[in-house]
Parts: sequence; structure tokens; C-alpha cells
Amino acid sequence: MRTNSGLAEDLLIELDRDAGVPLHRQIEASIRASIRAGRLRAGASLPPTRTLAAGLGVSRGVVVEAYQQLVAEGYLASRSGGYTQVAASMPPAAAAGGAGSEASTAQPAARSVGFSVGFRVDFGYGRTDVSQFPRTAWLRSVRTVLTTTPNDRFAYLDGRGVPELRQALCDYLNRVRGTLAVPGNVVICNGYGQGISLLIQVLARRGARRIALEDPSSDDDARVLAGAAGLDVVGIPVGPDGVQVDALDLADADALVLTPSHQWPTGGVLSAAARAEVIRWARRRGAIVVEDDYDAEYRYDRSPVGAMQGLAPDHVVYCGTASKTLAPGLRLGWMVVPPHLVADVAAAKLLADRGSSVIDQLTFADFLGRGEFDRHLRRMRPVYRRRRDALLHALRTHLPDLRLAGIAAGQHVVAWLPPDLDEAAVVAAAARHGLGIQGVGPFRIAGAGPGGLIFGYAILSESAIAEGVALLATAIREVRGS
Repeated sequence: MRTNSGLAEDLLIELDRDAGVPLHRQIEASIRASIRAGRLRAGASLPPTRTLAAGLGVSRGVVVEAYQQLVAEGYLASRSGGYTQVAASMPPAAAAGGAGSEASTAQPAARSVGFSVGFRVDFGYGRTDVSQFPRTAWLRSVRTVLTTTPNDRFAYLDGRGVPELRQALCDYLNRVRGTLAVPGNVVICNGYGQGISLLIQVLARRGARRIALEDPSSDDDARVLAGAAGLDVVGIPVGPDGVQVDALDLADADALVLTPSHQWPTGGVLSAAARAEVIRWARRRGAIVVEDDYDAEYRYDRSPVGAMQGLAPDHVVYCGTASKTLAPGLRLGWMVVPPHLVADVAAAKLLADRGSSVIDQLTFADFLGRGEFDRHLRRMRPVYRRRRDALLHALRTHLPDLRLAGIAAGQHVVAWLPPDLDEAAVVAAAARHGLGIQGVGPFRIAGAGPGGLIFGYAILSESAIAEGVALLATAIREVRGS
């Protein structure tokens, strides 16, 4: 039975209850199409979830799930007071073309973006469930900052950031991640992207010629920025347990960027012996190790893995961010920098933008100090674990010949393909069936290696995960010709 929503505050949505497509997906698709076609303009307010649910004859949870997905994709924005608006700007992928365009079947290009428009289900990596942002606790910290902060804190400050946040981060990182951080060596930045940019600029000015990256690794930050700074980029092969340290001496590199606690994308954990060997290499060469600790807070089936910075604070730059734990839109990141680089990195930060938002820094400092960050992580770990478990169950049920890796932590899983399946063919077939998924291949530096798929699951419901794996199984049968 097809039902038209009528007006529901002038928002026309058609639902076909016999279509076999979940109702929240139909609502998402209708609103998404209206925004792309210009029927819903930037800044337009959407009906409250209760009002729209009543008009459509569905439960409020169905509408909430649709709104949350569109917020995560960048089509909608939640505003203070609980109302939802069309976002001020279209997501980049949406501007490139509609669901039927070539853009919708291409692989997403970047770890930090990781989504496309027009898919029924999208396993693109890099999206945190921003619908879970702790608004009430954050607002309490904002109010505290605005009512108690001395006036001089709102002036231009040290390029390292406000001392309150640097101290709060040291307390947290030393307690939870095993760092040896002191406030004077912490630099606040606008996320990891700016942090690695500042570091590369400083290293290049200090005479660095070559930077080593894990192979495969993200292609949207260090790789691009190093090339722009005139540095040679060399890939270090990654095995099941992270980077192959015996290849470092041949790399002749001045710096090495690692994700040792959960290698991106393969999920390997660098062993204690390998970490020690990396540190010995850095000391022999006088090199810098950049530790990208991008998702260490989310672990499910293993004990915590300490940060490398605690082993060699004079050679390791520790990089962290709130993007995976709270929301990427905060643009909050931090670096614990070796003492001999602090002044140069802080100067580069001042030159870049005169410093990050003081109010946001002080708010996060209060948020950390109250224990709200710890409480938020304790609340979110079981949420992401349930989604991961749903993904593992679906893959093991429908695609048992895929070899899973990196499952013990983070917000993504890698599945290695058997030799008879071509990665690019599987990704293309999946797109034809309405499934967005990335392959490992585009993130390789040397260009060779086994085929694999990257499943980001952070923002997907358990039912959407099951639907996505079923679509993938259909696509793989098509590739195999069965």
C-alpha cells in the first residue's frame, strides 16, 4: 500500500509500504532528493520528529533514524533547541552528481570523508555517530567557561593553546594512554589534518628530505602534504602485525608516520618488540616518529595498548583528536611534541591561524576535568561494539570465505578477499547493487597487495549493516558468475 504523507508541515514524502525498503530509508531518500533538487533550500526547518511521524503514520524512532543518517551525511544540521534544518552547504559528493551519476559509483577517495551519496547502505569509513554527541554535558561546560573564565583568556594566547586544556590533556593521556606528556610540550590544533601539516612544514624547514608512511595508509593527509612540501614519500610494507620494521633502514627516511595501536586500514597492532625496534631506528637516525592515535579509545576484545610516545618522548610526536570520539566538526586535535620541536610547531600554528578557538579549548578542558569524556566513551563503546558484532555475524553468515582483520578495536573492519575475487570488480558490483564500500587498493603506495574491503560501521544501525552485507553477498555472486 502506498501512502502519501500529505503536507506534514509542507514536507511531502511518499512511503511505499510494499516496496521491501525500510521506511526510514524511504524517508531519507525523499528528503535527500528534495534537498538535491532545491525543493528544500539551505536553512529550511524540517518538522519535529513527532510531527512528521504522526503525519506519516510511523513511529517517531523511524523518523529519528532518518534524520540522524542525513545529519551524518551532511544534508541536515541539528540546532540548539532540538530542531533540524537543511545544512548550509551540500556535501561535496552530492554536489558532484546524483544517485545515477558516475560519481555515485566511484570509490570514495579519502579516509576522513569516506562516504558517497545515493547508496542504500554505505560502509564508507571516517564517520562518527554525531547523533550521540553529549550535548547536555557539553553545554554545561560551555556555561561554566562563559561565566568563570577571566577576560584575558579571550585574547591572543600562546601558539601551543590554553594552559587549562594542555594540563587536562596531559592528565588524561598520561592516565589512559601511557604517555609522558607535560603541558609545555602540548600543541593544540584543528584536528589531525592541521597537526600533520604543521609537523611536515617544520620538518621540511629543518632539512628533512624523505618521509616514510605505512603501505597501505590514508591518502588524504601526510601523503599529500609531504609531496606539497617537497618531501619524498616512501612506503613501508604492512603485515598482519603492523609495519614491517626490518624495512626501515632501507627507507633512508627522516620521519615515519605510524598508526601503531590499530593500523589504518588493516587493523594490525604493532608488537612491543617492533615498537622497541622502531624507537632504536629513530634514535640511530635522529628521526621523528609521528604516532597517529586515531581510534585507540574504542577497544572491544583486547587489553589497552599504550602509546609509543611514552617509550621515547624525545623522538615521538603523539597526535590525538576528538573527531572519532566526539565529533569531527569540533576541529579539536592535540600533539605532544618533543621538546626540541615545540617552539617551531607552536610558531607554525600561530602563523597558520593565530590559534584554535579559546572557548572550544576551555570547554573541552572543563569537559575532561569533570570526567565527562570518560563517561561518554564508556557509553559509546557498547554502542559501537554491538554494531561491530552485527557486522561480524553477518559476514561470517553470508560471506564466510572472507578473512576478517582488525576486529578488536576501532570503527572499521577489513575483510581480505579470496584469490578468485578482484577487488575493483567487487567494489563496482556492490555499487551497482546500491552498496557503498571502499577497497584497500587505492590506499596502497606501491600498488601491489591482496584485495580487501574496508567496512566502516560507526553510523550504521544493526539492520542496515545486515542489509549491506546481504547486498555485498549478491554482488559477489554476480562477480563470480553464479
